[in-house]
Amino acid sequence: MRLSTKGRYGTRAMLDIALNYEKGPVSLKDLAQRQEVSVKYMEHLIPLLKVAGLIRSVRGVRGGYTLNRDPHQIKLRDIVDALEGSMFPVDCIDNPETCHRVKECVTYEIWKEIYDEINKILDSWTLADMVDRQCLRRKSCARSIP
Repeated sequence: MRLSTKGRYGTRAMLDIALNYEKGPVSLKDLAQRQEVSVKYMEHLIPLLKVAGLIRSVRGVRGGYTLNRDPHQIKLRDIVDALEGSMFPVDCIDNPETCHRVKECVTYEIWKEIYDEINKILDSWTLADMVDRQCLRRKSCARSIP
């Protein structure tokens, strides 16, 4: 399993927006520039995050994008699911009816275990946790999430 650039860049964008959560909306241009991604590509990611209810747009001179929920309530899995869709390693995990061998298939059990472990990790990280980790890396932070 491999995250696409959509998943990687979109997660970084969400972290950027969270780092600026208390400062106000983040403009698309600033977001793209800080993440070293083209505005055009960022324009492709933002709607996916909006539809998932993770961010919202704010109009006006100081408009841009802000989190739609508290960073403690946004799990990494929410972000990845919004950008990548489901992380099923094989079709039979999502839909066991696609294969008549599921009940006796050892590889099915392995793929299912991998899927479960990935989701356990994605569910264990919130956006607030990611902000905290980023702040530790920088050894300071312009803001912290209470």
